[in-house]
Amino acid sequence: MDEAIDEAVKNSNCSSLDIDMIVVANMLGEKTNNQSHLGSLASNILPHKPPAIRIESACASGSIAFHTACALLESGRVKTILVVGVEKMTDLPAEEIAQGLMGAADAEKDMPSGLTFPGIFGLIASKYMYDYGLKREDLNLVSSTHHKNAVKNPYAQFRNNISPERISQSPIVSSPLHMLDCSPISDGAAACILSTKIKSNITIAASQISTDTLSISERDTITSFSATKDAMRKALKEANISRNDISHLEIHDCFSIAALINLEDLGYVSPGKGIEMYKSKKSSPTINKSGGLKACGHPVAATGIKQIIDSTKQLKSSGKKYALAQNFGGACASCAIHILKNSK
Repeated sequence: MDEAIDEAVKNSNCSSLDIDMIVVANMLGEKTNNQSHLGSLASNILPHKPPAIRIESACASGSIAFHTACALLESGRVKTILVVGVEKMTDLPAEEIAQGLMGAADAEKDMPSGLTFPGIFGLIASKYMYDYGLKREDLNLVSSTHHKNAVKNPYAQFRNNISPERISQSPIVSSPLHMLDCSPISDGAAACILSTKIKSNITIAASQISTDTLSISERDTITSFSATKDAMRKALKEANISRNDISHLEIHDCFSIAALINLEDLGYVSPGKGIEMYKSKKSSPTINKSGGLKACGHPVAATGIKQIIDSTKQLKSSGKKYALAQNFGGACASCAIHILKNSK
């Protein structure tokens, strides 16, 4: 967290003393570090100890914290705000982390069935394959593409090419999902600074959130996420653009099947056709050019902010006008969509 905050200040047009407030995103601090009061911990990193709050929304914690920061800026209570997401996940056995992550699901309807998140998304993938005829070899393209994208990303946890064939050769975690279909357990932090006072060429065109039922057992379908659809509709309306104006996508690929569903729910292809975007040779919009959660890692509360930072980098590099970051918590029980605009 200290390193991420330091980099955010160095790469901004302000000093740490300009920061009026901090919003910290974290999900698992109590379980992994016996530490819950992270607002105070983050505040003490800065010399003037600005007021700070903590936000939790499972894997969407980072983007919901970002949305909260936007609301505070819009209220006029603060003019410059630091948002930082942080997670330390590798110090506990994998089974304890898996149990902790199930806090993002329904403790009464999901956990007693013995479900884990690989289990939940294994069910989703099985139903999707049954409904739409997706082949295992097609699904391999998703993780393979994201790993290829991460090769030149110095911040990615894994910077190596993995062939499509190796994805389905990795151990089965929850059929039909294999180990290389799943985002890894990770440590990490991401931080950015938002301001209504200090000028920037990158602005926030839209910040929208939406919520669905916690348990997938209460939904009409498990092969589409209504929270993504709703947040996307509201975000496009707020930004006053069409989805075709967006050049870069950073989507929540916690599991390979999620990436396909996300592309469909964002409206880029019809249901069952998400894989066509990976087979296509078109370059726009780019999909998880950073490597996504699959290759960059998934320190859960940092992910949403990391996606926004990567979207900003891509806009600066390409000179394009709009980029979108989609981040969800649980099985998309909460979702945030941010559209960034390059005004340079």
